Amino acid sequence: MEVPIGSLAKLWSFISFLPFFSLLLLLGILKAVVIGPIVAAIIFIGNSAVIIGLWPAHLLWTYYCVIKTRRFGLTLKMLVLVVLPVPLVLWPVLGVLGSLALGIGYGYFTPLIATFEAVGEHVADKLYHCFIDGCWSSIRGGCTVVSDFLDVCFHSYFSYMDDLSENIEDDEKPLDVELTKIPGCVLVCLLALPIDVPVISTLAVFKSPYMLLKGWQRLFHDLIGREGPFLETVCVPFAGLAIILWPIAVTGAVVTAFICSFFLGFYGGIIAYQEDSLKMGLAYIVSVISLFDEYTNDLLYLREGSCFPRLNYRKHQNHSATPETERKKLGEQYKVENDNLRLNVNRTKLAPQQSKTLKKAIQQLEPIQIWDWLFRSCELNGRILMSEGLIRLADIEECIIKGRCKKLSIRLPAWCILHCLLQSAKSDSHGLLISDGVELTDFNWPKDKVLEWLLGPLIIMKEQIKQLALEENEENYLRKLIMAYNNDKLEDWDESGFPSDDNVRRAQLQAILRRLQGIVASMTRIPGFRRRFNNLIKAFYLDSVNAGSSNQTGTKLKSRKSKDDDNNKRKARSNSLDISSSNREIV
Repeated sequence: MEVPIGSLAKLWSFISFLPFFSLLLLLGILKAVVIGPIVAAIIFIGNSAVIIGLWPAHLLWTYYCVIKTRRFGLTLKMLVLVVLPVPLVLWPVLGVLGSLALGIGYGYFTPLIATFEAVGEHVADKLYHCFIDGCWSSIRGGCTVVSDFLDVCFHSYFSYMDDLSENIEDDEKPLDVELTKIPGCVLVCLLALPIDVPVISTLAVFKSPYMLLKGWQRLFHDLIGREGPFLETVCVPFAGLAIILWPIAVTGAVVTAFICSFFLGFYGGIIAYQEDSLKMGLAYIVSVISLFDEYTNDLLYLREGSCFPRLNYRKHQNHSATPETERKKLGEQYKVENDNLRLNVNRTKLAPQQSKTLKKAIQQLEPIQIWDWLFRSCELNGRILMSEGLIRLADIEECIIKGRCKKLSIRLPAWCILHCLLQSAKSDSHGLLISDGVELTDFNWPKDKVLEWLLGPLIIMKEQIKQLALEENEENYLRKLIMAYNNDKLEDWDESGFPSDDNVRRAQLQAILRRLQGIVASMTRIPGFRRRFNNLIKAFYLDSVNAGSSNQTGTKLKSRKSKDDDNNKRKARSNSLDISSSNREIV
C-alpha cells in the first residue's frame, strides 16, 4: 500500500480509515469485556496466592540470611534488621494491589491490541484472526504471568538470598555504614520530602496538558500523513488506538513522576553520605528539581535548560564545565555517533529507502529476539553436548525429578555464549555475532536496561578474548572446561589437559569463565528464563528416552538376526550331514 501524497489523498485516507478503525475498536472492546475478567481473575488470584503463601517463608528466610551474612558489617546489619519489617509488611499489601492492577491491564488491553495486530500486513486470513486472536492467547498469557511470578518469588528470591549468605573472600571487606553520617542523611531525606515531592509533582501536572496536546498533534500528523512509526504498517490503524489511549499514558506519566519524586528526594541522603557533607545533600535537593525540569523539557521538545537553579552537589565535579561547553561536547559526541552510524549502515549494506525509517535500516532488535537466539542455541548445542557425553542423562533426570538445575541452567547457556564470544573475536566483529549472520552492536541491541547491564560486559569479554589470541585447541578445551570443570582456582585445571602452561594466561581465562557464569546466573533470575529452560530440558529428556528405546530395539533386532543366522547355519550343517550319510549308504 502506497503512502498517500497530497492534501486530498491524505484527507480521503483519513476518512476511509475511520469506519475501519471503529469496527476494529468495537470488536476489540467486546473481546476485552468477555475475556478481560477471566484473565484478570487468573492473574489476581494466582499472584495473590503466591504472595500470601510464600510470605511466611520470605519473612523467616530473609531474617535468617541477613543475620547469617558476612557481607554486611555489624552496624549495617543492625540497621537493616531494624528497617526490614517495613518492606516485609508492605509487600503483601502492595503485591496484591499490584496483581489486581496488572490483571485488569493485561486482561483488557491484550485482547484489544491483538485485534488490531490481526490486520497486519503479514497476517493471512485477517477476518478469522480478528475474531480469534487475543481470546485463548490472553488466557494462556495470564497463566504464563502467574508461572513467571512464581519463579521470581521462589527461584529468583532464594537465589539472591543464597548469594547474600555465601561466605566472602578473605580480602573482601564487608559493607558497612558510619553512624556519624546517618543523622545528616536522615535530615536531608526529611527536608527533601516537603520540597522535592510537591515541586516535581507540580511540574509534572503543569506540563501534562502540553504533553497531551503535543502527543495528539504528533499522532494525528503520523496518522494522516503516514509518517513516523506508522510509515511501515500503513494498513494497521494503531495510530487511532494510540490517540484514544494517549490520555491514559499521560496520566500514567504524571503518577510515575509523583512516585519517582520520593526516590529522587531520598537519593539526597545517599549524596550526603557519599560526599560526607550536609551542604552537598541540601544542594542536591535544589538541583534535582532543575534536572527533572530539563529532562521533561527535552522530552517535550521545549526550550533547553531550566529556570530553576542547579547547584554543585559533588565535591570532585568539574567546575569549569558550563552548560554551553557541555552542550558543545554533547553535540560533538552526537556528530561522532552519527558518523559511526552511517559507517555501520554502509558496512552492513542496509541503506534505508524512502519507505523505511532509520530504525528499520539498522534493524534494531527486540529483547525477545535475544532470548529466542539464546534458547535456540542452547537447544542445538545441547544435543551436540549430549552426543559428546558432556551432558548426561543423569544430569537431565536430576534437573527434572529433583529440581537441581543449577549445573545445566548455568553451564549450558554459558557454553553457548562462550561459543558466540569466540566466533565474534575470531571474525574481528564490532559486536557479537549471533544466529543468521546478525551482528549485535551498540546501535541495534534492545533498549532494555537489564539487557544493557548483561550485554555490556560481554562486549568487554569479547575484546579480552581477542587480545589473548587463542589457538584452536585452546578454544576446544575452553568449551570442555566450562562444562566439566570448576574455574575457581588454578589447580582446578591441572588434570584437564589444557595445552598452555602459562599460569597468567590460565588465570585470565578462568576469570573470563567465572565472570561469564556469573552473568548467566543473573540471567536465570529474569522472569521467563526458568520456564523456557525447563521446557528445553524436558525436550532433551524425551530425546534421550527415545534414543535409548531405539538403541534397545536395535540391539534386540541385532540379537534376533544373529539368532536367525545361527539357526540357518545349524540347519545347513544338518542338511549337509544328512546328504553325506545318504551318499555313504549309496556307496
